[in-house]
Amino acid sequence: MKILRPCAGKQEEFPLGCSHTSYGCGLSAITTDEADAEAFARAIAEEAAICDAGFVLIFYSHALIDAQSITESLVRHAPGLRHAGCSTAGEITPAGLEEGHAIAILMPAERFSAVATMIRDLSVSGIDGIAGRVEELKLNLRARAGYDGKNVFALCFIDGLSYAEEAVTSAIHWVLDDIPLIGGSAGDDLKFETTTLISDGDVASGCAVVVLIATDVPFHVFKSENFEATDTKLVVTASDPERRIVHEFNAAPAADEYAAAVGLTAAELTPMSFASHPVVVRVGGEHYCRSIQKMNPDGSLSFFCAIDDGIVLSVAQPLSIVDTARHALENAGERLGGIDVVLGFDCVLRRLDARSRQVQRDVSELYRTNRVIGFGTYGEQYRSMHLNQTFTGIAFGPSRQAAE
Repeated sequence: MKILRPCAGKQEEFPLGCSHTSYGCGLSAITTDEADAEAFARAIAEEAAICDAGFVLIFYSHALIDAQSITESLVRHAPGLRHAGCSTAGEITPAGLEEGHAIAILMPAERFSAVATMIRDLSVSGIDGIAGRVEELKLNLRARAGYDGKNVFALCFIDGLSYAEEAVTSAIHWVLDDIPLIGGSAGDDLKFETTTLISDGDVASGCAVVVLIATDVPFHVFKSENFEATDTKLVVTASDPERRIVHEFNAAPAADEYAAAVGLTAAELTPMSFASHPVVVRVGGEHYCRSIQKMNPDGSLSFFCAIDDGIVLSVAQPLSIVDTARHALENAGERLGGIDVVLGFDCVLRRLDARSRQVQRDVSELYRTNRVIGFGTYGEQYRSMHLNQTFTGIAFGPSRQAAE
């Protein structure tokens, strides 16, 4: 069986139930919607041999394939190919927004030099331990690529159910100096049970994977939100910070108070409600989303981000998700003199919000035409911050080699 999907990059017919897209900077994307880890791994190995890839990112739906199968198959078919990735809450393929897919993004060794590490047991690792692992990773990359720090970026994938994203992101950023950090929290198709991460044959949950990449391809890191704060305030008056649960807003039951603030009743609250009516916190003059994950049987609310007593949240007014994302992509294109491909991490709540507002097809088309590939997340990493309801990305511009 052969699958072809329309896309903005160079498209070729590819065997084994997979589709292949190549980009001017040298990156290649292999996508599949078939539950065949062996075939997917063989396709990755075949493409890696063709483009001399030294590293591959793999993002996969648990509903399609499991992490152990894909890592074992990849090690068997491409034993020298280093890899990292995680499970998803939706995928961004060359065809746009998808669900139940897997995507592999291959990096040719001539243009990209990558090193990765898996940090296990996040609850006990500590900031110093995490920082030390990242410092070792920097030394490893320097030995491999001889970088000067100006042509390097960092990717971070974290278990989206670990409750540790803020501390981990802060610890990683602290030791990176001027290296920009971007990434996404692993998902599990909105089941909220178990996410998985992979790195060079290892599979684990409750962990983080950090990747440092040096490249001669020009790039620009950016983020996009589609909300603005209103004057409606919700003060956290009772919470369980370790589990990110709010029991009370304004000394009233959390679900009731939130629902009233957005013009609903607690019985009407759904994931779509939380996606359409986010709350934000003000930090350093900017507002950052603190998205609600779900309502619990006792009327409390579980959050995707850190929460604590005394935090003042503002109910946010949504803006156009299409227009704000388009503006961010246009800005990235202006900075780079055009966009060749974008590695993007898009909060699953944005997908739910787009679906409820009947603009998901428009978002998908925007990503397709701007060559965005990546995955839907349970949270986003951007420099020193862990965020929600945000689209973060790294845009790669036209390279001199591609122009020639």
